[in-house]
Formats: sequence, C-alpha cells, structure tokens
Amino acid sequence: MSCILNIETSTEVCSVAVSQDGSIIFEKTNSEPNSHTKYLASFVEEALSFAESHAIPLDAVAVSTGPGSYTGLRIGVSTAKGICYGKNIPLIAVPTLKLLCVRPLLSDEVEHDDALLCPMIDARRMEAYTAIYDRALREIRKVQADIINDATYAEWLEKGPVYFFGNGADKCKDIIKHPNAHFIDNVTPTAKSILPLAELAIAKGDFVDVAYFEPFYLKDFVAIKSKSLLEK
Repeated sequence: MSCILNIETSTEVCSVAVSQDGSIIFEKTNSEPNSHTKYLASFVEEALSFAESHAIPLDAVAVSTGPGSYTGLRIGVSTAKGICYGKNIPLIAVPTLKLLCVRPLLSDEVEHDDALLCPMIDARRMEAYTAIYDRALREIRKVQADIINDATYAEWLEKGPVYFFGNGADKCKDIIKHPNAHFIDNVTPTAKSILPLAELAIAKGDFVDVAYFEPFYLKDFVAIKSKSLLEK
C-alpha cells in the first residue's frame, strides 16, 4: 500500500485528501462556487503538513483529470504537477467520470447486476459530459458531450437498467422517463473517491508523464466578454 495525495477540482467542489494503506487519513472539502483559487493551496499545504508531522512520506499524487471546469482542472493539475516535481514522485491521472462511479458502487446504490452507469457533469444548457460504464468500470461508451433529450440514451435504456448521477443528471429527471432509468442524488466528485482508482493505478504502475500531461478538457475554453465591453 502507499501514501497518496488526492486532488479533485473538476467541478464546484474543491477537495484534497491523503490516503495511506487504503484508508483516508486527512480530508478537506469546500463546495463554494469558484473557490479553487481561494482554498486549494491552503488545503494542499495542510495535507502536506499533516503527512510530514506524522512522518509519512508521499508516494504519489493523484488528480482528477476531467472533463469538467476548465479553470478548476487547470488549477488542480498544475498544483499536482508542481508537487510531483518538488518531491520527485509520480503523478496518477484519474478520469473524473470514472471516479464519480465510485460512491454509488461502494455504497450499493446500484442494485442491478446488469446495470450500466452514466455519470454526468453539467456542461451548461441542456448539455452534459458523460460516459457509460459497466459495474466493473469498463468503458462501454467513450466520454463525450451529450445534448440531452428523451432519445439520447434510448439505445442503452432498451437493453436494461441505467443509473444516472452527478450534477449533470438533475437536468435529465424531467426528460428521461424510461422505466429502466434510475437516478442517484447528491453524487459529487471528491478527493476521497479517487482513492480506489489511484491504488489500482499504483498496483499497475500506471503513471503519466509529469512534464507533458494535460487535463482532459473535452471542449476548448471560450472566454465570454461582458456586454459593456462588446458595446464599446
């Protein structure tokens, strides 16, 4: 087992956790919108101080890599890479949609053995970043941005139960009415949910290049100018 610093900043949640031997030993989380620049540095500093005060050397840093908030991902990955450089330890990249599946699976909220999982991250308007996994977290359909309507997931819903969750699933409840559609509330990506996927990556030696790794933005960042500026 290993000691891992876990960082999650892909949505409005800013979350940092330290795990050792498969258990969370330190955790800080804040859900204020647009709070990453305000809290992440102090959360990381507290986490590193905690590990050092207990004489626990870090073995790796694991970071949620998207898709999600452009700014949040950039801040989280940059911070993770900086720590890896400074301490000469490896970097683990954890797909955000996959880590969203961790809580529903571990808490037995997915009741059907043949269920498919559809984690969803809000991409504004009627769009969401999604992928489809089976219970073993094998990717059944690749990550993409979906425009949500009553037919978007009809192919999968006709085959069996599909569980929808994440902050993008709220906009689907009034649209997707298929009897095989199940919704799990209040599922957010947090640093502690990274733990089992990070441990698996360490066991496989699945690390990314610290120098060249970039977040998975899925979409290009688009800066929106204020109306007052456009009128000038």
